[in-house]
Amino acid sequence: MASPGFWDRQDRARETIAEANRIKAWVEPWRELRSKLDDLGAMVELLEEESDADLLAEWVGGLEAVDQGVQALELRTMLQGEDDHREALVTIHPGAGGTESQDWAEMLMRMYTRWAERRGFEVDILDLQPGEEAGIKSATLEIKGESAYGYLKAEAGVHRLVRISPFDAQARRHTSFASVFVYPLVEDDIEIDIDEGDLRVDTYRASGAGGQHVNKTDSAVRLTHLPTGIVVACQQERSQHKNRATAMKMLRAALYQHALEEREKERQAIEATKTDIAWGNQIRSYVFQPYTMVNDHRTELKVGDVQGVMDGGIDPFIEAYLKQFGAASAA
Repeated sequence: MASPGFWDRQDRARETIAEANRIKAWVEPWRELRSKLDDLGAMVELLEEESDADLLAEWVGGLEAVDQGVQALELRTMLQGEDDHREALVTIHPGAGGTESQDWAEMLMRMYTRWAERRGFEVDILDLQPGEEAGIKSATLEIKGESAYGYLKAEAGVHRLVRISPFDAQARRHTSFASVFVYPLVEDDIEIDIDEGDLRVDTYRASGAGGQHVNKTDSAVRLTHLPTGIVVACQQERSQHKNRATAMKMLRAALYQHALEEREKERQAIEATKTDIAWGNQIRSYVFQPYTMVNDHRTELKVGDVQGVMDGGIDPFIEAYLKQFGAASAA
């Protein structure tokens, strides 16, 4: 990077820096673990010479920390897919059921937001369509963080909720569904050609909170890609120009995912697009009543702390999915 002419081609320089940072993100944790192991070895020598309860407790805590670090790196080794290192776009849609399903979709949006915050990832709400009474009609989140897509791809599918509905005056138990789609965030290093003639551009007034400006100007942008029928929308910014630029980024990601699905369909001779996800084929069930349980139907992992899961504690499900399907999806 310090060599003469390195910045003459800035696009190439940025790619080199990004690759160096990815390698560094692997090397540094290993070095830290190696250093901690050396320290633990030195503690063992001291303990062999003299019994010390405080030092022993410190050694046990250090060993547990190293074990957790090794497990975290082991999980990362499963992220070997072509796009696993990328950031993610997450879209959430309620199923049939009106307010009940819309509320469930909003609960899922909060769950993924809390998960991202726990990891130190940044979350931007690119598009949000609120429901008439409660919940949301749709939401698109951009989750920025190393390998966000690699982790969150485990969440794509239909999620089922069973609970006593807060919207039912008779307090009956209801079942609701919401779908989650996850796309890798495609940057400029991937060639996705979009013909302007293939786009229908609609502008409209943004909904929800935002002051006077958001309600008086047609700043929100919806793009429809006519050949594929893919629709994206953005109302994050007050500027229509900025919203269009963000919507184009969302469309690039969706078209890239569509291309991957078409390639997979040809390879396996099966349909692999998102429209194949049926409401009856849920990947996970969240039961609030008459008992509490979150059950992943792909890995058979069950977690009783449903509130903890809804607060972003989905790592056990992601880990189980990657251990079971990670190698196959990377092939």
